[in-house]
Amino acid sequence: MGKPTIIELARAAGVSPTTVSHAFSGHRHVEPETKERILALAARMGYHANPRAQRLRTGGASTIALASSMPFAVAAGPSKLGFLMEIAASAAMTALTRNLALCLVPPLQPDSDLGAIEVDGAIVVEPVGDDPIISFFRNRGTPIVSIGRVPGHPDIPFVDMQSQATARVMLEHLWQPGSRIGLITGEQRRNSYLETEAAYETFARQCGFTPFSAWINEIGGEEAAYEVALDLLGRHQDIDAICVPIDAFATGVLAAAQSLGRAIPTDLRVATRYDGMRARLATPSLTAVDLHLDQVAEAAVELLIATMEHRVPSRAAISPPGLVVRNSS
Repeated sequence: MGKPTIIELARAAGVSPTTVSHAFSGHRHVEPETKERILALAARMGYHANPRAQRLRTGGASTIALASSMPFAVAAGPSKLGFLMEIAASAAMTALTRNLALCLVPPLQPDSDLGAIEVDGAIVVEPVGDDPIISFFRNRGTPIVSIGRVPGHPDIPFVDMQSQATARVMLEHLWQPGSRIGLITGEQRRNSYLETEAAYETFARQCGFTPFSAWINEIGGEEAAYEVALDLLGRHQDIDAICVPIDAFATGVLAAAQSLGRAIPTDLRVATRYDGMRARLATPSLTAVDLHLDQVAEAAVELLIATMEHRVPSRAAISPPGLVVRNSS
């Protein structure tokens, strides 16, 4: 006896072959009870969906993209392991459990051609308001969600990175009576930078110190941060702590402090946002924040699937940011 066909399974389940296809692909909503009945019957009958046939029927690639315009200078370390890769690993695992493959689009040059990318949906990590990656996918009619709000685009579904709460956690840790805390962040207008700057201004006002912020082009990475911090700390001796959300910038600040003879943490306390390899391997190790990126990535995949299926997603609960205190503070 040959393998059962989709028509035979549909007849046994009392549904159409299209409903069976959607139950396996996840590209359209099927009532949970119906889907459970179809999958149980399929297991008993020995039916296995043909992925290639599904792609031919739907015209889709059963693939979602994870993309970001953040350059590797800040999105990853020299080994290419870091913030973006941690999100990608968790998103890929979640996607696979939903019968989807994840395509990682690395940070691109301004003249890069995305024309060859053919996906069913896209997750964009911390985009800027006029992000070319957002424009590309929107122009093609590809469903999009973002990790972090898209500045100026309230219509794009997003997973909240809790950037104001994260900034507050770092600032409260760095604060001592009489302190003056500085802020060094990226000049690109990503929502996490905007929310961090707003939280910093509020905190400085509440604590009664004069704020001082410096902005660095992400492309410059650690080297650019070293030069800016060297100037900042040389001219403002009263700054005794710096909040540096970007870990690549934070290691540049550590190097500048060392060049100026500013002992860490006695003369200068430093904290960064992402608790990755840079923070752990820095000398001294950097106080950082657990952003629960595994939860963020899973929530983004679920949100994208809901968006692709034109349904309202359930609200994902992301754990509050948690401080990981190390030698830098």
